[in-house]
Amino acid sequence: MALTGRAALLAALGSIPVGLLEPSWTGMLAVNGPIALACALDGALAAPVRGLVLARSGDTSVRLGEPADVHLTVTNPSSRKLRARVRDAWPPSSWLPGTETAASRHEVVVPAGERRRLTTRLLPTRRGDRQADRVTIRSYGPLGLWARQRSQAAPWTVRVLPPFTSRKHLPSRLARLRELDGRTSVLTRGEGTEFDSLRDYVPGDDTRSIDWRATARQNKVAVRTWRPERDRHILICLDTGRTSAGRVGDAPRLDSAMDAALLLAALATRAGDRVDLLAHDRRPRAQVQGRSAADTLPSFVNAMATLEPELVETDARTLVSTILRSAPRRSLVVLLTSLDAAPIEEGLLPVLPRLTQRHTVVLASVADPHVAAMTSSRGSVDAVYEAAAGTQTQSQRRRTSDQLTRHGVHVVDATPDTLAPALADAYLALKAAGRL
Repeated sequence: MALTGRAALLAALGSIPVGLLEPSWTGMLAVNGPIALACALDGALAAPVRGLVLARSGDTSVRLGEPADVHLTVTNPSSRKLRARVRDAWPPSSWLPGTETAASRHEVVVPAGERRRLTTRLLPTRRGDRQADRVTIRSYGPLGLWARQRSQAAPWTVRVLPPFTSRKHLPSRLARLRELDGRTSVLTRGEGTEFDSLRDYVPGDDTRSIDWRATARQNKVAVRTWRPERDRHILICLDTGRTSAGRVGDAPRLDSAMDAALLLAALATRAGDRVDLLAHDRRPRAQVQGRSAADTLPSFVNAMATLEPELVETDARTLVSTILRSAPRRSLVVLLTSLDAAPIEEGLLPVLPRLTQRHTVVLASVADPHVAAMTSSRGSVDAVYEAAAGTQTQSQRRRTSDQLTRHGVHVVDATPDTLAPALADAYLALKAAGRL
């Protein structure tokens, strides 16, 4: 059927496919000729979207829970003014639920031959790499009756880093570290090998620290004080197997383990020790070795950003072999894993002697605070069963912890909020005792 002149104009503009025009449409266009003509002219005056040039800039990394600004520059090389609505698409986890629409959509006017910059503010809810999706631009005519639309890629990646919420505990642990180093008036009775000074004997001092020659010269008992050793090697191992996927509160166990590892790394580098990282389940997932003190923490954070729990059983034998290759000399090995009986008894305990005969081993585990709350449940049959289950779980964790202790392992079992400072305290205790 022959098209009317106005319908042919609309089809030529590409707004209505010719094959889809029906007789009813042609009749409507004939009756409403002025409206159709206005729409056609409005569409013809809309700036083309095919030739638009898009460029990205802005933040490339951000800590979880903090905002990141990504800029999109739209350049209009055509001879018409661009009046457009822009949708800057990102994965859903790039924003808080319900805020995506307002954050990702922009209105912009770009005169011919000019450019404008749009800013999309992200607030990611998960760690890892957030990659930009396509940018959709809808160009309107002066009357807003007709529009052209096109989507095109504008690649950009924002790496969402672990939040490191435990850094609030760092000042207090650094103060204790300064006490150990003798930089304050408090003296300790550590057993390190670096001689510090002499002082008078006080009841309770280790008699092995008495300096008999100085005692003979001074006619009073003098003891030696020791400065904790520096330049020790610490290897932090994150278990990324299936048990790390279990959620405690609002986050997986792996996230709490990462936070504890970051606090320990920050503290140990300030103490002059060398700190390495290994993330492992059946194979190594991330490894950081040989970094300077200034670069250790940024390297840890960057390596942890993309780690996710793997739904596989951790291979303890391969893990221990990897540790022994990564730390050939005596070191402090910190295992951040679970205290579940089956993985420990069937996986770790058979190969643990290979590790403890060469290294000092600390095992840190995330405990669920809900289990402690369950043990106090009363008032109904269901509550009593819940209390029994909680008590049985706690008893099982204590038995597993005792088994590890008998093998020479120092165990830290704490809730997500207290795991990081508890692990830092265990490190300082070993430091003060000269066990590193």
